[in-house]
Amino acid sequence: MKILRKAILPFTILPLKHVYAQKRDSIPLKVRAFVADKFPQTRDFNLEFTQTTPYKFSSALQGNDLPENKMKEFYQVKANANIYFIKSKSWLLSTSLNYRYTSMDMENSILNYPQKKDFHYHSEGINASYYSKLFNKIAVYSASVSVDGSDQHFERIRGVVTGTLILKVNQKTKMTVGIAAFIDPSSQVPALPIFTYEHKFENGWIADILLPKKVLIRKNMFSNGRISFGTEMDNTSFYHYLSGKTYEYRQVEVNSGAIYEHNLGGNFIGTLKTGIRATPNARVFEKQESFKDYIFEAKYKTSFYFNIGVSYNPFGKPRTK
Repeated sequence: MKILRKAILPFTILPLKHVYAQKRDSIPLKVRAFVADKFPQTRDFNLEFTQTTPYKFSSALQGNDLPENKMKEFYQVKANANIYFIKSKSWLLSTSLNYRYTSMDMENSILNYPQKKDFHYHSEGINASYYSKLFNKIAVYSASVSVDGSDQHFERIRGVVTGTLILKVNQKTKMTVGIAAFIDPSSQVPALPIFTYEHKFENGWIADILLPKKVLIRKNMFSNGRISFGTEMDNTSFYHYLSGKTYEYRQVEVNSGAIYEHNLGGNFIGTLKTGIRATPNARVFEKQESFKDYIFEAKYKTSFYFNIGVSYNPFGKPRTK
C-alpha cells in the first residue's frame, strides 16, 4: 500500500484526463488539456499540513503486549512535485519528488524510545508511460523506479509496473481497469488490481472512484469551488535507527469526511480537509524484512483530522465557468 499514492495514481488518472481529446491530438496537447483542468487530479507542486486530535492506542513488542498508551500530538508537513517531460505522442516521461516531515508525541515512552520524536522521509522517482492499442481500446503501460530514505541515508530502491486499459471515455463517464505489480520485497502485496470510475450525474454530482485509494462524490460550488465527501487512503512511513540497525515504520490511514477545494487564481488551488481518521494498524520491521515480519505493532483508536494545503500548477490555465 505504501507507494500507491506516488506510483499508481499518476498512471491511472492521467489517461482519463487527456485521452478524451480528439484522436488527431498528440499526447503533448492532451497533457496540456489535462493540466489546464480547474482541479487537476495530480498537482505540479503541492504543500500541505495535517494535524490530528489525541488518540489512544494499544501495542505489542515482539508479541508481548505493552501498556495502553496515548498519542498526545501527531502532525505532518508534506511537499510534493510532479514534473512531466513529454518525449513523443506515444511516450510520457515524468519525475516525482516527495518530502514528508512527521512529528509524534506520546504520553509514555516505549522502552527507551523518546516520547517525542521527529522524522524526515523523502522519495524521488522517474516514471515512464507508453500509449498503444489493445482489443481496439487505448492501453497505457507504465513503469516507475524510485529511491527513498531519511535525513541520514538513502535506503531503498523500489519499482512499480502497471498496465491500464481504458474501457470507456465520454462526456459523462470515464472508466479504466488495470493491474500494478510491485518490485519491492517489503511490499505488503506483490500486485494489486486497479479500477477507476468517474461519472457525472444529472444533478451536478460526480462519482470519483479510484480503487483501492479513494471513493468520493463531489460537486462544483460557487464559481471556483468544489466540495467532496467520501473516503481516501493515505500512508505514513519513515526510517529510524536503533542499536546500529535500520527499521521502517509504516501505517495505512483511512480518512473519511469532507474536502473543499477552491481555485485561487494564478494557477493556485487551496484545499481544506476534515473528518475521521482510522488507522487499522502500524508496524515496525527491519529494513531487510517485509511488512509481515514485524517486531512492533500498534492499533490506534480513531481520531479527528484537519488538513490544509495549497498547490501550484504552472502549466495550467484554469478555466472559468
